[in-house]
Amino acid sequence: MAKNLVIVESPAKVKTIKKFLGSNYEVLASQGHVRDLPKSQLGIDVEHDYEPKYITIRGKGEILAKLRKEARKAERVYLATDPDREGEAISWHLSKALNLDDKKMYRITFNEITKAAVKESLKNAREIDMDLVDAQQARRMLDRMVGYRISPILWAKVKRGLSAGRVQSSALRLIADREEEINAFIPEEYWTLEAELLAEGSKKPLCAKFYGTKTQKMTIASKEEMDQVLSGLEHASFQVAEVKTGERTKKAPLPFTTSTLQQEASKALNFSTQKTMSLAQQLYEGVDIKGNGTVGVITYLRTDSTRISEEAQKNARAYIEEQYGKNYVSSGSSTKKSGKKIQDAHEAIRPTDISRTPAALKESLTRDQFRLYQLIWKRFAASQMADAVYETSSAKIDGGDYRFTLSASRLFFDGFMSVYVQEEEKEESGPLLKGLSKDMVLDLKALDSQQHFTQPPAHYTEAALVKTLEELGIGRPSTYAPTITTIIARRYVSRENRNLYLTELGEVVNHMMKAAFPSIVESDFTANMEGLLDCVEEGTVSWKTVVENFYPDLEAAVQAAEKELEEVKIEDEVTDVVCDLCGRNMVVKYGPHGRFLACPGFPDCRNTKPYLEKIGVPCPKCGAEVVLRKTKKGRKYYGCENHPECDFMSWQKPSKKKCPRCGSFMVEKGNNLACAGEGCGYREAREKESG
Repeated sequence: MAKNLVIVESPAKVKTIKKFLGSNYEVLASQGHVRDLPKSQLGIDVEHDYEPKYITIRGKGEILAKLRKEARKAERVYLATDPDREGEAISWHLSKALNLDDKKMYRITFNEITKAAVKESLKNAREIDMDLVDAQQARRMLDRMVGYRISPILWAKVKRGLSAGRVQSSALRLIADREEEINAFIPEEYWTLEAELLAEGSKKPLCAKFYGTKTQKMTIASKEEMDQVLSGLEHASFQVAEVKTGERTKKAPLPFTTSTLQQEASKALNFSTQKTMSLAQQLYEGVDIKGNGTVGVITYLRTDSTRISEEAQKNARAYIEEQYGKNYVSSGSSTKKSGKKIQDAHEAIRPTDISRTPAALKESLTRDQFRLYQLIWKRFAASQMADAVYETSSAKIDGGDYRFTLSASRLFFDGFMSVYVQEEEKEESGPLLKGLSKDMVLDLKALDSQQHFTQPPAHYTEAALVKTLEELGIGRPSTYAPTITTIIARRYVSRENRNLYLTELGEVVNHMMKAAFPSIVESDFTANMEGLLDCVEEGTVSWKTVVENFYPDLEAAVQAAEKELEEVKIEDEVTDVVCDLCGRNMVVKYGPHGRFLACPGFPDCRNTKPYLEKIGVPCPKCGAEVVLRKTKKGRKYYGCENHPECDFMSWQKPSKKKCPRCGSFMVEKGNNLACAGEGCGYREAREKESG
């Protein structure tokens, strides 16, 4: 009979760990959390020292009964849940739910599911870390307070089941603010100038870019300015003023953290954050490898550390030297330096065995598992390799009073780039500037001037949002994916072609959160709260202190909002659209997908229609009304009411005013009107509409 019981979170780990430990160990899974706050109420006794009221999660009774039975029989019970706050809290909840005797209960953690790591963890068994547990309890209670006190207000205001969240509301605010920036953006005109030059005896022309005068850089902002530059170059001779050669190194990348893995998998593989985490979980928990059985092939996936264990570093260096040569091995170790607290209990995400190459595992993994494993393997191998080295050359060329520049680089030593190149860093390596020398005269073949307009800020992608959340200290590695998944699932945000767009519903919720609960959606507030949770984890702040300081302010804001919202409670807006089933005037209702028209005779008449909001502007193409429409995923745009007969559409709100310069329609851009005609660039201040 097994003398020891090991309890893990996931059933997928059971088989892997059982194989490592043998017949003296029984391995069972709790299948995640077993206790939580009740769904039917706040579950926090605010009158009595903010005591949480935990209950057994519905459906977990049978699992707990089996675990209790095995725990009673065992001499030792090892709680082997995940090595983070959440895992520590699950172990603590298990100890309470199973009523475990402290003398036979041990907490073990491993950063990778390999035989060596699991055996080592048994040697280093410890007690449950209550600072970690308390940090998780504080987070859970803060999230519960925000969700359960604010969501009912949104519900009352917008009529149907919306929700607010401590981290999700901050993320929604970021997306909404970016959308406002984009909508208010007015393109600025600028020009570029390139000179095609030929050195004596050379057949291939050089392309030099306009820099400015000999003493300062210049921006050419209009055609008039460009004409002035061109007239100054009309009879100019072109001469080389300076030639420089040098060397540039490109540093090897750091191994992946949760955030950087999500960002790179999004850019390189087009994976959503949720998909990346799901696949990484599978690779961590164990995959069936032919000839080896089930093995965990990557380390723990929730980490914000770039640290690598000495053993992993030693193995990687030996592998690189053998496969690539000694000069490819990194000369030193690099880790990320950051002012903010990094949870350094874990290593970075890396393969558990570098000699297990992607090619060797290809037959054992699904296509997407393979692609993610290959990305992790290549990034880790590259992080332990030498920097890449480029030879560089640059030249300054004078033409009359103006200066042009030339630059070129050539990869001299590929280093880590023989294994891995980041998606946004793929660059061309061209020939160096050979044959150029100071005072050499060049022949002008052609001048190429081009008009451009500045571009608005880009919409957030999942990768960019994760990067911003991390930079601002909002949330933690474990929360990025569920936060983004939640705001998309609630239809506050839609995802189209990788970009995240605010929906009408998201706009309504964000506006209300900013008006009634400004501190909750402030990124500084959310980041400060994360800092306090870190202090709880370090044992320097009591978790009850964090909760009791937060709740009264939240409660005051809720009560104020309840009073104000009662005063401005929205009645159903009656429209002039007549119900074609019963003849009543239809009313505007809010649903999970935004506004729609419904018959006020519900439930006797259940007729509904899409709501098309007229904006009082005639269609620039056919003269009918322009209405506010939505894409299938909920993104707002302006289109003709005669769609599909008329295909007019605009992402920005059109104005009645026509452009005085080219006659095209104008659109609203913040406090300005801008011409929608391509290449026109006309704009003027927008008059405030009366009424």
